[in-house]
Amino acid sequence: MESRTKRSSGLEATLSRTLDKRRSSSTIRQLTTTAPNAVDFSSNDFLSLATNPELRHSFLQELERGPPNTGSGGSRLLDGNSTYAEALERQIAAFHNAPAGLLCNSGFDANVGLFSCLPQPGDIIIHDSAIHASVHDGMRLSRAAQCLPFAHNDITSLRAVLTTCVASDPTILHGQRNIFVAVETVYSMDGDLAPLPAIVALLRDKTLLPASNAYLIVDEAHSTGLYGAQGRGLVCELGLENDVTVRLHTFGKALAANGAVLLCSPVIREYLVNYARPLIYTTFMSFPALAGVKASYAFLAGGRAEALRRNLMGVLVPGLHARLLALQEELALGGGATGELLRVPVECPRSPIFAVLSSEPKALAAYCQSKGFVVRGIVPPTVDVGTERIRVCLHGGNTVEQLDGLIAVIGAWVHMRRAQTMESRAE
Repeated sequence: MESRTKRSSGLEATLSRTLDKRRSSSTIRQLTTTAPNAVDFSSNDFLSLATNPELRHSFLQELERGPPNTGSGGSRLLDGNSTYAEALERQIAAFHNAPAGLLCNSGFDANVGLFSCLPQPGDIIIHDSAIHASVHDGMRLSRAAQCLPFAHNDITSLRAVLTTCVASDPTILHGQRNIFVAVETVYSMDGDLAPLPAIVALLRDKTLLPASNAYLIVDEAHSTGLYGAQGRGLVCELGLENDVTVRLHTFGKALAANGAVLLCSPVIREYLVNYARPLIYTTFMSFPALAGVKASYAFLAGGRAEALRRNLMGVLVPGLHARLLALQEELALGGGATGELLRVPVECPRSPIFAVLSSEPKALAAYCQSKGFVVRGIVPPTVDVGTERIRVCLHGGNTVEQLDGLIAVIGAWVHMRRAQTMESRAE
């Protein structure tokens, strides 16, 4: 008993030292809750559907119409499957103009399952350097010969990596091995969009890839509901459905539900059913989760989210950008440069995600939260050193008055920090 206690104490001492390192660098992660009356400028609930009473009513109606069971009963390959789930898959695939779809418990599970099993031995995965952690976890489990990054959203860098792969491996040149290119449509930290048409054109280039053996995988987690007709995603908006081998759409952001779907060919779907371990060895989504997904897709398909989307993309996004630029200019005119306390994007983002750079993001975020505006400070290793920021995420249910309130609070914080700095220097 005594030796067991010592071992436990030794383990916890080691863990505590590791956690203390994070505390000292202000990178410790903690679970928090949000005050009920706080203004949300943080969550990925882009269309404000998580609190939409109309969607909630539709969800409850779907629960009443569906099967009487709640849990799925097991993994999908055993007892967890249902005609309801299969019909929902077909409906979602048709909505996104895809030949087939495979429901997954989460976007993380979907990426891990996909990248761990789809690339065959000797294949190569080339990924955007800002790709999601779930793709990295999937790649670590894969049988790919190499997993290579290219500079974020940089077509020249992607071309260089592709050229090197083809030149150095005859099996790639002659089509005996494949290349998978992994990107996201909207990147969650910077809110920028992948140059999908340029990527597709590059992968079509016969002089670069004579065997046409490069396959594009696109994670649409942050674009679902926001782009394309009725929120079908950026791939559909650009008409590139036939140029993307696999698309991932998640339900936990704009759709206010849970789970994800991989859109692909029927052959790839069957392969994943047989080899994707997160699907095979996990209890499948419960019926209420499936009903929530179905209700959300009906909400999109019925056009009931269009007013929220127009307010978000047409009013709030340009409105916040204009106010941030005006604030930055006002602060500079009112007593010197803003320094590193606040730097805003020069160009208006094409998504609802704003990266407002600051040398003190945690302090700025805490101040905003104390005034009733929920934003999050983002620091390394989540983002690169020198790009620390508060991440401001807009939603269809936000108002112009709330934008004005947030801007006023950010401005007040900068003035406060300037005064504190001047006082410190005087002392």
